Amino acid sequence: MDEVPGALGSSASLALRFGQTIFSSGSILFMSFHVEFYSYTSFCYLVTVMGLVIPWSMALGLVDGYAVFFKNLPRRPRVMLFVIAGDWVLACTFLFSSITGSGISFTSCSLLNSKCYRTLDACQPAKLPS
Repeated sequence: MDEVPGALGSSASLALRFGQTIFSSGSILFMSFHVEFYSYTSFCYLVTVMGLVIPWSMALGLVDGYAVFFKNLPRRPRVMLFVIAGDWVLACTFLFSSITGSGISFTSCSLLNSKCYRTLDACQPAKLPS
């Protein structure tokens, strides 16, 4: 049977998990620089979800690393079901939290006439060059 690209235990999966860990860590780092976001529950939820994605990606990255370097990965249906279910749950919660975060940003910017709390740069109207 042919190997599916990105399947658990492949080098593509190892690269994907490594990238997921790096970008999740980077997003938490950049979100934590802007302290004003912590006053909104949706942004706290987004940071919490990203805090769950990082250890999940690191754990599966270790499994992928073991499988790639030692060429030994038992493919049991229950283990694969656990990995698939975990990926789906984290993907859905991350999607929902990012949607609520962007909705809160849009709503707060539009309600405050493009002047957000402490002048958030993303809410300022664009100035056209003359």
